[in-house]
Amino acid sequence: MDVTEILALFDRDERQEIAYPGMTREVFPHLVRFVRPAPGMSFVLYSRLDERTADGAIAEQIEYFTRLDRPFNWKVYAHDRPADLVQRLAARGFVVDETDAVMVLDVGNAPESLLNPPAADVRRLTDPAQLADVVAVLEPVWETDFTWVHERLGSHMAIPGYLSVYVAYVAGRPVSVGWTYFNQGHFAGLWGGSTLAEYRGQGLYTAVLAARVREARRRGVGYLTIDAGSMSRPIVARHGFEVISFATDCTWRPAAPAPA
Repeated sequence: MDVTEILALFDRDERQEIAYPGMTREVFPHLVRFVRPAPGMSFVLYSRLDERTADGAIAEQIEYFTRLDRPFNWKVYAHDRPADLVQRLAARGFVVDETDAVMVLDVGNAPESLLNPPAADVRRLTDPAQLADVVAVLEPVWETDFTWVHERLGSHMAIPGYLSVYVAYVAGRPVSVGWTYFNQGHFAGLWGGSTLAEYRGQGLYTAVLAARVREARRRGVGYLTIDAGSMSRPIVARHGFEVISFATDCTWRPAAPAPA
């Protein structure tokens, strides 16, 4: 895989020209932002800055979202400039999350481990009502509220060919989940990969991953991309995914009003 070539394609397809249902894409000379109606999270997904322009661009975005009284996320990639963009955001009050590895699989060269995985009860959901099974896995894994899954993923499931959600079951219990967004362009995105702690080490994460890879292959997708954290990175690396960059989410929230 030519990482430089793939990274340029990724920046174009997945950061500059991508579109999201229910969000407004706003293109400026120095960045691309996506604005979601309240209370959803908006974000800056692409920026082309330098040491001279970065602080002004950050101030512009803070001013814009302050007027809206909404939070927003700035997703910084390791190859973005200036090199200290994350530090500049932190200095302006952004909360910096852990850095994920941005990894890509050439679907046409997917390994045998993903094309013929061990047998498991993996099902693609067909009805938004089934998303309760997804929430039942995500909430204990991440120990936070995932009720938003019903509305957001449910509405996206209604868009033909856009979202595929998979769940692995053991004795009828949902234990591992993951979904794929099929965007226009060369990439499809893998998200949500999670397995209940007591069922890890049994190949279920890989089984859900393999189901998504096989669907992408059937649909003629060129590349699959995933933001891989510390748990998923070694698993997907064993199955042919390669690191092309690193990504850090930086989140800004408006100040709480002073007590009366």
